[in-house]
Amino acid sequence: MIKKKVLIFIDWYSPGYKAGGPIQSVLNLVAHLNDYFEFSVITRDTDYCETTPYSTIKSNEWNLLPDGTKVYYFSSDRLTRSNIGKLIRSTDFDIVYLNGIFSLYFTLIPLMFLRKTRAKKVIIAARGMFAESALGVKKIKKKFFLRSVKVLRLFEDVVFHASTENEKSDIRKVLGEKVNIRTAGNLPQKIQAAILPDRMKEKGLLKLINIARIAPEKNILFALKIFKKVKGNVSFDFYGPVYDKIYWDECRKVISELPPNVTVNYKGSIESHKVMAEFKNYHFMFMPTLGENFGHIILQSLSSGCPVIISNQTPWKSLHNRKAGWDIPLNEENHFVRVIDECIQMDQDDYNQMSQAAFTFAKEYIDDKEIIEQNKHLFFV
Repeated sequence: MIKKKVLIFIDWYSPGYKAGGPIQSVLNLVAHLNDYFEFSVITRDTDYCETTPYSTIKSNEWNLLPDGTKVYYFSSDRLTRSNIGKLIRSTDFDIVYLNGIFSLYFTLIPLMFLRKTRAKKVIIAARGMFAESALGVKKIKKKFFLRSVKVLRLFEDVVFHASTENEKSDIRKVLGEKVNIRTAGNLPQKIQAAILPDRMKEKGLLKLINIARIAPEKNILFALKIFKKVKGNVSFDFYGPVYDKIYWDECRKVISELPPNVTVNYKGSIESHKVMAEFKNYHFMFMPTLGENFGHIILQSLSSGCPVIISNQTPWKSLHNRKAGWDIPLNEENHFVRVIDECIQMDQDDYNQMSQAAFTFAKEYIDDKEIIEQNKHLFFV
């Protein structure tokens, strides 16, 4: 069978990791579907919030990654409308996959060139960017962007990739009922058969972890304020790049005000290949996010047997019914406090049950073959 050629545009890609979920979504897509399609990727030669190019790649030319994916890494000085157009014209592809909405260089400019070649199928992954919580961040810029796209009619004859039925509804609210949408769930990271780590859980002690960029939408400030009300001994380590320095200053102020029973450590960024091993050192992940389109980090935590305490603004629902954690409304601060205090007092036997349940819950999702079929259908039709 001759494989169809898929050209992906994404702001940041491997070996980058600091952009988190968007990179992981595309890596997972390629890993699961590279037996069916030939993938090429156009991206930047730097990681999220960085200016130094990757040391392991060659900028402004095609690189062949170990998984067989061809990747073109633009340097900042060569990332122009003209050069993007030249690269599109010189590249052989059948389908274009644009990962995200609000990117000048990796969505808007490619669409402007691709509208001349609508014989090529164009798919745009919404990646949660039409959710109300996401549209509220940098609201004016996003409104201007969407108006420009509508005036230029750049979304005509494209297919939108929604990862859930809720996201499908979000897209229709913004773009109208006539927009062409296909739903295909986010593919999980390929994880080898795992043995659950032995975590010691003493009653009266709790180790929590959070892995997310330091930005308002990830709601780390809310998490820190919760600890002011917690009664027992808890340590909280959080990882991720500082995206919003003003927000980070607010976080540091709250950290300085926390009571002595709470220990907080900011650990900086963590490379994606180290994440699974790091979860083994903690009892629960605590992430009261304002919203996640998928939440790859949540699935990674669960699949390592680390239950989660999260908001109800993600696709991961009814966790307490499955004994895999809690998904709590953000307006119920005292509920978060009660859960953390409950986790502090949890003994080894009860914790082991939750750890096993979290792992089982994740494995059911990872083993779901229907999600792979949905994503294949996205490109085949």
